[in-house]
Amino acid sequence: MDFLYFLQDLRTPWLDAIISALTHLGGELVFLVAALTIFWCRDKRQGYYMLSVGFLGTLVNQFLKITCRIPRPWVRDPNFTIVESARAEATGYSFPSGHSTSSVGTFGVLATETKNIWVRLICAALCFLIPLTRLYLGVHTPADVLVGSAIPLFFIILLRPFIFREEGRHMPKLMAAMLALSLGFVLYMELYSFPANVDQENLASALKNSYTLLGALTGMLIVWQVDKKRDFSTAAPFRVQVLKVALGLVLVLAVKEGLKFPLEPLFKGHMAARAIRYCAVVVTAGIFWPMAFPWLQKLGTKKQSD
Repeated sequence: MDFLYFLQDLRTPWLDAIISALTHLGGELVFLVAALTIFWCRDKRQGYYMLSVGFLGTLVNQFLKITCRIPRPWVRDPNFTIVESARAEATGYSFPSGHSTSSVGTFGVLATETKNIWVRLICAALCFLIPLTRLYLGVHTPADVLVGSAIPLFFIILLRPFIFREEGRHMPKLMAAMLALSLGFVLYMELYSFPANVDQENLASALKNSYTLLGALTGMLIVWQVDKKRDFSTAAPFRVQVLKVALGLVLVLAVKEGLKFPLEPLFKGHMAARAIRYCAVVVTAGIFWPMAFPWLQKLGTKKQSD
């Protein structure tokens, strides 16, 4: 807590605003945009790489949160104050930091997969700065961000050989392992007898996330199976790439939100509806949306010739 009090003394309104903006780069939306942009526009294997690091990192992060159940810094020390604008997103248990896991996973993969030295340096800086913002804002301790950052670094190193070496022939093992781990997390959440004093809101959040990951990883396995038999080109003129990303993200978000209404009443509020919804989101992004790429390519070529 001494280091957090040190950072608390450095706070100013303008620095609070800058740090609050920077911390959003560690959010789920940034990861989603980065992973899908790479998958659609650059290299599918790199897309699988970032998605695998992100999903497994989140799974381990969520498992540790609900297992360790360490409260936030201001709960542990009532005299400590946080930057109030960060409170709304600082939900759940403190250890480990989700923003640190997400940001280091996203920008760590980008750093390893680019040859541009300046991009590497920027990504490396963000891997350090975004976790630091969580300390400045007062929503995590140093232990939270260190472990939260170490989780994706471990998977960045571990998973690369499975995806890139020997034409990815180890991918079936990786996919099976990820799906088994996500199913194991769901069973853990459903069957384990948590203590009576566990925070029910945090418990519900962990259960929700376990089904989210199961659905997303099931969808990823389906996409990979289809992708082995049906290839699509990621190369396209710049204006087509912009269309791919902009329209694709709108479609993905529409599926994500649009399936809530029919699925949740159908499953009577059970989290299985969430798993199916996120599976559909990943399948839409990986299978159905790429079917439109040839049409977008023709459209872009026609406009360029006009």
